[in-house]
Amino acid sequence: MSRVVIGLSGGVDSAVAAHLLIDQGHEVIGIFMRNWHDESVLISEECPWVEDSADALLVAEKLGIPYQVLDLSEEYKKRIVDYMFREYEVGRTPNPDVLCNREIKYDLFLKAALKLGADFVATGHYCQKDTIEEDGNIIHRLLKGKDPGKDQSYFLCQLDQEQLKYALFPIGGLLKSEVREIAKEAGLHNFDKKDSQGLCFIGKVKLPVFLQQQLKPKSGKIIDVPADSPLFKEREEIISGAEGRIPKLQALSRKIPYQESFGSEIGLHQGAHFYTVGQRKGLNIGGRKEPLFVIHTDTEDNITYIGEGEDHPGLFRKGLFIEKDDIHWVREDLKLQPGDQEDFTVRIRYRQAVQEATLYMEEMGLYIVFEKEQKSITPGQFAAWYKADELVGSGVIA
Repeated sequence: MSRVVIGLSGGVDSAVAAHLLIDQGHEVIGIFMRNWHDESVLISEECPWVEDSADALLVAEKLGIPYQVLDLSEEYKKRIVDYMFREYEVGRTPNPDVLCNREIKYDLFLKAALKLGADFVATGHYCQKDTIEEDGNIIHRLLKGKDPGKDQSYFLCQLDQEQLKYALFPIGGLLKSEVREIAKEAGLHNFDKKDSQGLCFIGKVKLPVFLQQQLKPKSGKIIDVPADSPLFKEREEIISGAEGRIPKLQALSRKIPYQESFGSEIGLHQGAHFYTVGQRKGLNIGGRKEPLFVIHTDTEDNITYIGEGEDHPGLFRKGLFIEKDDIHWVREDLKLQPGDQEDFTVRIRYRQAVQEATLYMEEMGLYIVFEKEQKSITPGQFAAWYKADELVGSGVIA
């Protein structure tokens, strides 16, 4: 029998994960991670961590397992929240959930669990793991969850072999509907509780309010770039004229150098750092036949560039680049070397269907070139690449 420490969030997924572990004969300990103290940025006056902690306690009592609250708020602020603000300030869009898994759940929480004598840690993620042996080496594989609508392997794309060694994902082979049914049959009170929509373990956070409390508003121009701008024709000419492997890759992943003169001012915003590529809401500009989208943000000059219509060429790009230091291989044994290229399927955001692409490794970093143009490739987000159902590696989009 193994001792398993599970992160109980108060939701149905971790509750069922704990229930299944007990059924499998494990000794289970439940821990609720308290990662935030500041209730001033929540959508409602309710205090969600208190509500979630109470739900987690009720689950632990129902299952008859030990329960405790682990306060990680100080480190969470340093590792996740401060990182978010730094990224937004320089015009990048961070993914705190990916970092929360790498830095909090599978680092701080894992270390706390090991001090309790845990053999494994478990979470309610919709993903799977298996372990194989190749050339005498034990390799842990991170696999997609069975439920295609809930697969959360992307959020775990920064884990390494040492972290995966201890990880258990008890519900990864189930559909969400099956999880709720198991919870109902087991008499778990939260079987129909809604999924959390907030930041990782913070709660019902209204992100714009959260950002505005830390990043000062700064009035700047909104520049409307027409779809027929010479910018986009020039991009195509650069791509078609590029010769040689690296020049071609650089051309395909090149970001357009927007300037005020390429469009017209149509309004003001409260800070370019509050916007992200592909964003539609929050521009407060009406009177157009088609919706407006953010196509670029310039935080240095505090300009937000927008384009009209879902098919605006400023929203699309064929390739992206990941700097050398930002490349992470879950499977180090499958790592590409400079000069290598290999086909993978790639996901550039959660819930996006994987896309066919080729990875090209160079000395300066990794280029990903897609079979089809991708919409809203966003600096600061993570690209994750797969072989069939296995997540092999990931990196931060430059």
